[in-house]
Amino acid sequence: MRQRFERSRAPSLKNWDRQPRADQALDKPAIVDCGWGRLLFGQTYSDPKALAEALQEEHRGKRDVALYLNDPHVVLSYAPRDLFLDPSHTFRLWLERYRCSPRRPKGFHVRLLNSRDDAEAIHRLYVSRRMVPPSADFIRAQRTAKVLTYWVAEEEQDGNIVGAVNGVDHVAAFADPENGASLWALAVDAQAPYPGVGDALVRQVIEYYQARGRGFLDLSVIHDNTQAIRLYRKLGFERIPAFALKNKNAFNEPLFIGQQPEAKLNPYATIIVNEARRRGIAIEVLDAEGGYFALVLGGRRIVCRESLSELTSAVAMSRCDDKAVTHRLLRNAGLRVPEQARFEALDQAEAFLSKLGRLVVKPVRGEQGAGISVDVRDPETLDRAIAAARRVCDQVLLEEYVPGDDLRIVVLADQVVAAAIRRPAQVIGTGQHSVRDLIQAQSRRRRAATGGESSIPMDDETKRCIVSAGYDLEAILPTGEVLTVRKTANLHTGGTIHDVTAQLNPVLGEAAIAAARTLAIPVTGLDFLVPSVSGTDYVIIEANERPGLANHEPQPTAERFVDLLFPQTAARESMS
Repeated sequence: MRQRFERSRAPSLKNWDRQPRADQALDKPAIVDCGWGRLLFGQTYSDPKALAEALQEEHRGKRDVALYLNDPHVVLSYAPRDLFLDPSHTFRLWLERYRCSPRRPKGFHVRLLNSRDDAEAIHRLYVSRRMVPPSADFIRAQRTAKVLTYWVAEEEQDGNIVGAVNGVDHVAAFADPENGASLWALAVDAQAPYPGVGDALVRQVIEYYQARGRGFLDLSVIHDNTQAIRLYRKLGFERIPAFALKNKNAFNEPLFIGQQPEAKLNPYATIIVNEARRRGIAIEVLDAEGGYFALVLGGRRIVCRESLSELTSAVAMSRCDDKAVTHRLLRNAGLRVPEQARFEALDQAEAFLSKLGRLVVKPVRGEQGAGISVDVRDPETLDRAIAAARRVCDQVLLEEYVPGDDLRIVVLADQVVAAAIRRPAQVIGTGQHSVRDLIQAQSRRRRAATGGESSIPMDDETKRCIVSAGYDLEAILPTGEVLTVRKTANLHTGGTIHDVTAQLNPVLGEAAIAAARTLAIPVTGLDFLVPSVSGTDYVIIEANERPGLANHEPQPTAERFVDLLFPQTAARESMS
């Protein structure tokens, strides 16, 4: 009996002939508005031409999906210039096979959407993950809906939303005779400090529909998303021969134009290139490894290295490159900077430390946090910190340590376009894993979320921070305990970045603009230390001539950068 049942579900052409029988015919084909676009159930269409026409009715800015197509090639033949076969796999979990996990999430919990704040947080999360975001109003309207259901993962400590997902009940949508459901729009905050957020969200959807007696849960995942596919297979999902069609639009372009030279660019260059392409600006990749590309429109051609363009003069760049020069110029302009001295000899450095008590030691030239030691308090650590800085640059700066939040303000063309608090890398104890294991797991998550740009170095500075907190790499960190494993908040050393543009005090914004003008630079990231982003106290510690624009979602940093380079496209952008 069981063998006949299994054969009846085997993926043969007969068993996947999904055309509705006469006794299952619907009054009209099934379509569900998911906010990011419409989900068209291909098995409810008897006419492939009608399905092709319906899919082409996609609204501007949305991303429709037609799934469960028997004959995607036939539907595609009716609109080959407008539609394409989505390179995604469809996975299915038979819900009677699923078993709940005895392990519960730690540090966060999963619950249903229940407020306007939740809806806005979900919207921001989708924007930050570069997904097509439903409006907050649409999301909030689903609180009591039967067809579309949203869940969020909420941090227990501060209530931040670190993940979201939604499910579609096929039975509620169109009385599905197959008794199914599907999972869509899974997103996890790239900076979530807790492991297992995606796992917990998917399990919540599974258990919700299992409790409601559904037979299976389906999902669609891009074919090369190996991390997600690994998770789904672990939970028991299996590939099924169901295919999807989508429209050829700007958002979907990477899925149907094939591998392009710019695909090898890092995330900081990619965000600019994608915005330029969306406006019809041509792209020439000059050196993908170095992040060099040219943007061309009409007779104008501008070469960039990520957010550094030919509009930045060599003089302005040299001012930012030398931290001591930056410090002097800003101090002379009346802006607040920490006390600073150039390293000359060890006894001079020790005297400076004795005077101030706590120092930051950093190379005169350098980027991405390399060679920087923060909160140096004793001569032995000072000696090691100077040696580490010298490995990056032979000239070393000694700087007053100023406590406070690490604030990055991005200024483009004398306007603040983004502000974010940067936090040092942290791990959270599970009561089972060593500090080393927690760091390695956190680094894997950060690399996956940032295209390999962020991870925690297992170097002397990390070890120093761990030891100063009373642990070592092999210690088991107690459940829920937060351990800061770096003092610098640089993204490349595992730090996280959190948008605070809306909370920024105007005084801080004015100081950032004044600093950019002093340096005569059109695009810069100013690094501040502040007691509070809503206050007026600050010191400026550095200026970056090539700020990472990809770190500031949902602020429109790439849009404003392209506006600066090609102002004639700004009006076109506002009309789209």
